[in-house]
Amino acid sequence: MNAAVATTIFAVFMVGTVGLGLLAVRRRTGGGIAEWSVGGRSLGAVFIWVLMAGESYTSFSYLGAAGWGYNYGAPVLYVVAYMSCGYAVGYVVGPMLWAYARRHDLVGITDILAHRFGRPWLGALTAVLATVFLLPYIQLQITGMGVVVSTISYGAISLNWGYFIAFAVTTGFVVVSGLRGSAWVSVLKDVLVIGTLGFLAVYVPLHYFDGYGPLLDRLVAQKGEWLTLPGHGGDGAGGSGAGGSGLGTAWFITTSLLNALTVVIFPTTVAGYLGARDADALRRNAIWLPAYNVLLFIPMLLGMAALFVVPGLTGADSNLALFRLVVDSLPAWAVGIIGVAAALSSIVPMAVFMLVIGTMWGRSVLSLVPRWRARQKGAAQVVVVAAGAGALVLTYAAPNTLVRLSLISYEGMAQLLPMVLLGLVWRRMTPAGGLSGLAVGVGTVCALVFTGHDPVWGVNAGIVALAANLVVALVVTWATKADGDPRPDVDVLASDSLDVTVTPSASGSAAADRASAVTAGDGAPAAPAPPSRPAP
Repeated sequence: MNAAVATTIFAVFMVGTVGLGLLAVRRRTGGGIAEWSVGGRSLGAVFIWVLMAGESYTSFSYLGAAGWGYNYGAPVLYVVAYMSCGYAVGYVVGPMLWAYARRHDLVGITDILAHRFGRPWLGALTAVLATVFLLPYIQLQITGMGVVVSTISYGAISLNWGYFIAFAVTTGFVVVSGLRGSAWVSVLKDVLVIGTLGFLAVYVPLHYFDGYGPLLDRLVAQKGEWLTLPGHGGDGAGGSGAGGSGLGTAWFITTSLLNALTVVIFPTTVAGYLGARDADALRRNAIWLPAYNVLLFIPMLLGMAALFVVPGLTGADSNLALFRLVVDSLPAWAVGIIGVAAALSSIVPMAVFMLVIGTMWGRSVLSLVPRWRARQKGAAQVVVVAAGAGALVLTYAAPNTLVRLSLISYEGMAQLLPMVLLGLVWRRMTPAGGLSGLAVGVGTVCALVFTGHDPVWGVNAGIVALAANLVVALVVTWATKADGDPRPDVDVLASDSLDVTVTPSASGSAAADRASAVTAGDGAPAAPAPPSRPAP
């Protein structure tokens, strides 16, 4: 009976999710890849807020955050630290990327790099590399939703069917509705997430411990090491060998710094930036989003509370710490609603990951083939299905393949930082310098992580690789000649969006949007037209 109730509630919401995604584009036909991939650059502050919150608040928040709290304790707070700092960085970087992309009609991070360096093949190379780093996130969301579905159905739905449901529901609306549909679904997700976590924040301590006072007293008395760095299992020396987690102070600081910088150029974050109606929406978003991080403390704390209620969880089972409390103590209808909130926390980010991969390939890889150049949106939609299906198949057949890749996903993506941020503000940087640094950075990350040296001397391996990347990029840039690009600085360098005035044309796009395209004709950079400037 419990399984039937919870499963019915879940099924109704999943059908509603697909319907809501399709409803988002009921009156929007055409518009090409810009409408599909970045919502026609027309999303206001509220939609941008819920969309970007949806990207950051994934199934990790229900499963991983609770699991980390259960296994380690305090080190999990790095998530709150880096996201809050990342929003501060995004206050500056987001409007800059938005203005650059809007001026030149760009729809993604690969477009931006191809246009900046005048090399369409560089966008294609970046798309391939970014796909390698993003596919594990799709697989993780599929796995997370499968676990949620199986748990809230009291085992009536198997993990394998849970994985398929995750793929089918997400693909069902993202192929048709694109970024706009994801934003609409994010509204439903946020209402449920805020409501369910707010309820659990009150219910669990009262139900199991008679309030927060007794819970915290017990944590301090019996699990004190969970409340300080390096947390449970840490050796305090920052090592990562046997007997130590390596999650000490140096790791916390360097990981927070690296991730705060990386999150602003993460392809899914950039998609959110480029979907904004104006730069002020991004600035307001950067101010408001840290408030959403307050919710992250709830699964972290309840994960530690589960130490006393369901002790002895090991391995992947520790990620179910929060849901063990939910299933054991709440009626089936409540379990179903909380499960829906957790499932949507998988679906929304997974949709954006799939959409971004499709956009990168449709715009930067397949567009190099003449027959696909005029059908970029169609190509992107095909890639969305292929990427999701590929992640699903690997989840069934070889889950460890993507799990191993996930170890380097964020640290690998960080190696694009010099090319993107430094390249957009420094004219002198050359493609040779950027690519050399990227190769060294990615190679260093792979070598350190896959040989078990992350952290290295207590420091996040990604930031060590980024330092090497930056040094090589600077040295090679200074050792090579500038390419003599005839385009003026205004066409290849980013600037504060307050300096840009965009005048809408009759077609609904902007006159300044067409100043320069990433590819034109045979795939070479189009000749730029003088951009519109603000009236004095």
